[in-house]
Amino acid sequence: MAAQVQRMSRLMVKTLRDDPADAETLSHKLLVRAGYVRRNAAGIWSWLPLGKAVLDNITRVVREEMDAIGAQEVSLPALLPKEPYEASGRWTEYGAELFRLHDRKGGDYLLGPTHEEIFTLLVKDQCTSYKDLPVILYQVQTKYRDEARPRSGILRSREFLMKDSYSFDTTDEGLTEAYALHREAYIKIFRRLGLDHRIVSAVSGAMGGSASEEFLAPAAAGEDTFVHCTACEYAANTEAVTFTAPAAEPVEHPAAAELDTPDTPTIETLAAHLGVPASATLKNLLVKVDGEIVAVGVPGDREVDLGKLTEHLAPAEVELVTAEDFTGRPDLVRGYVGPQGLDKVRYLADPRVAAGTAWITGANKEGFHVRDVVVGRDFEVDEYVDVVVVEDGDPCPRCGTGLKLDRAIEIGHIFQLGRKYADAFQLDVLGQNGKPQRVTMGSYGIGVSRAVAALAEQTADEQGLCWPAEIAPADVHVVAAGKAAQTEFALAAAEQLAAAGLRVLVDERAGVSPGVKFTDAELIGVPKILVAGRRVAEGVVELKDRRTGEREELPLADAIARLTAAN
Repeated sequence: MAAQVQRMSRLMVKTLRDDPADAETLSHKLLVRAGYVRRNAAGIWSWLPLGKAVLDNITRVVREEMDAIGAQEVSLPALLPKEPYEASGRWTEYGAELFRLHDRKGGDYLLGPTHEEIFTLLVKDQCTSYKDLPVILYQVQTKYRDEARPRSGILRSREFLMKDSYSFDTTDEGLTEAYALHREAYIKIFRRLGLDHRIVSAVSGAMGGSASEEFLAPAAAGEDTFVHCTACEYAANTEAVTFTAPAAEPVEHPAAAELDTPDTPTIETLAAHLGVPASATLKNLLVKVDGEIVAVGVPGDREVDLGKLTEHLAPAEVELVTAEDFTGRPDLVRGYVGPQGLDKVRYLADPRVAAGTAWITGANKEGFHVRDVVVGRDFEVDEYVDVVVVEDGDPCPRCGTGLKLDRAIEIGHIFQLGRKYADAFQLDVLGQNGKPQRVTMGSYGIGVSRAVAALAEQTADEQGLCWPAEIAPADVHVVAAGKAAQTEFALAAAEQLAAAGLRVLVDERAGVSPGVKFTDAELIGVPKILVAGRRVAEGVVELKDRRTGEREELPLADAIARLTAAN
């Protein structure tokens, strides 16, 4: 079946020579310059014909692989009532990122960020017996998130296209099977898209549930940081990395001794004053958890990961203390806090602050610290929490080898939700024994529009975009190098290519120099470029591979045969 020929002279595309002034990432620069997207407002983008073609190709691949595991596609509304999200607790948990609005009657609504609640209610309405399950449902739909700082083009936007699917089973074994099906489907999807990706352990966040893995596309522009082990297959989002402190060797420490340390309110000034490494000191960060002051102790050379801390204490609200919080609290001396004597403050600590270890820490008195403060002797830890910022070289939780840090773009996330949402909405079916049986769920997302940016980041070069064949806006970009005979030949060649089943973009624009056409072809990034140039009278064209830059002159018939065989 003949494919379509798209003429550049009729295509809504305006390429730019210069990068947009506000663009920071490679994908942002190139997708705008090549005429794939245009900005409407902060975090809101329009998809132009070339961009929409790539977006649709990614969506097609996702649909094909979802259908292959027996998933059924539905389409649910993006405008949703407040009540289901209130019942699940996410109306509050999502915080400021949730787009909330009122209708003319004052009713509360939201623009859906994800649809666990709505799918749960759909299955509750449609499935009443164990015979109706298992079932996997999915949709490809626009989602909304009120990002505080939308940036990086379509990588971090407030409106984005996502595939979200949900599995419903009567047993935990069924959930495990559905999770495995999605995991394998995602691997196939990202391989077909040409995305280099890593599967890493993750935390569930506002989604809830237990088991969770992220699919990450390594890229310098990525906003996610993950670790991987060079000796084993361990990989995880930094928020999911755990640390187990080795058992402390029994050591006799001298009694705690107070030190005169004027003008040393920071770890840096204290370590310099005493001539000790920062790792010998104990840093005590004060935060407010639902308004109550809590102390978090970590070695002085480490930082507290507020994201991990917030995740651990969720759904409680966590914020840093301010100067005002010290007012009326003589037990809290800013810059000189120590865990000993903090009777009215809950004390959390990193596992490295293990029982029997000794530290230099604040004396709870301005200008003074205490040395040889021993955990378990001079103070107790209320709870151990693994909340330090992970660093290069930290031990692998699996084998102990030093971990490596890398940046990546999150392109997919899969969750074993369990019964969180089923419990919230009493999602039961009649079991084989005639009694109600609680359903268990999984949730699985792919950032479709984000995958466009991730591919651009991974595959582009200094000339422009360079799409994998599966998702490119065309199979071949035909360029007429100027003269009327060459243009006529290029149009005829385009029709022959289309008749052979290839998607063709042909640049037959009059009054545009060959140099501009070649530059645009490189920028737009179709995998193959066919040039109708100086040898058209002989029926010879130049065929160029966009990725490798390899060129070859050959008869048009041979070029068509080669392109058709490769498609």
